[in-house]
Amino acid sequence: FSLSKAGMPQLLLKDRDGFVRAAVGLDASGRPALALNDKFAKPRARLEVGAGGEPALALLNAAGKRVKVFATGAPEPSAGKKNNVRVKFSTSLGDFIVELDAEKAPVTVDNFLQYVDDEFYDGTIFHRVISNFMIQGGGFTTDEPPSPKSTREAIVNEGKNGLKNVRGSIAMARTGMPDSATSQFFINVVNNANLDYPSPDGHGYAVFGKVVDGMEIVDKIKNVKTENRGGAYAAAPSTVVEIKSVRRVEAK
Repeated sequence: FSLSKAGMPQLLLKDRDGFVRAAVGLDASGRPALALNDKFAKPRARLEVGAGGEPALALLNAAGKRVKVFATGAPEPSAGKKNNVRVKFSTSLGDFIVELDAEKAPVTVDNFLQYVDDEFYDGTIFHRVISNFMIQGGGFTTDEPPSPKSTREAIVNEGKNGLKNVRGSIAMARTGMPDSATSQFFINVVNNANLDYPSPDGHGYAVFGKVVDGMEIVDKIKNVKTENRGGAYAAAPSTVVEIKSVRRVEAK
């Protein structure tokens, strides 16, 4: 037995060479956790929570990024009815609802919902607002100056899923590396075809849902006064726009 990096108890199973091949315990939120490692003690599979709240097994590549997710025990969708999850963003300027497309962006939606269920987005901000482009948030606190939050490992880019960066769509923010998205997202406030696969760098930006209610609040956010504070805050709102919470909601 030992303690994980999050300070939670875990059982480590080692091979005869002393390499950890499996770890069983609790994650930082107190949920059951299982990780299976290769012969070099690198994680290659992990127990997670799927898009519908069901147990899911994620397969990882050599870099530790999720490449496939198998959900188990998920309820069967009704005939002719999508099983997409909706989440409500409560912000300092009002609320809006986003529907997530778990069918076309399974890895991205699973990743996003893990942050939602962990209440990671509570007390974060929209730190980058460009009125003729998009609003971006999900990575920095309301502190002054804002502080970046610690995230899980990056995920695989699902930019090839066929979803487009049209007005009202939500997509994952990333660096110049295609598989670098973690928690940050952006909402397109105009049609941004230049972000669709294979533009702008051969990989595209992965869309994983759309605003279905409250687009007027997104427009209110896009129209706030901004200022250049440099770096990640080159288009930061002059008055903080806080994401108070993001929670799952029932579809009407």
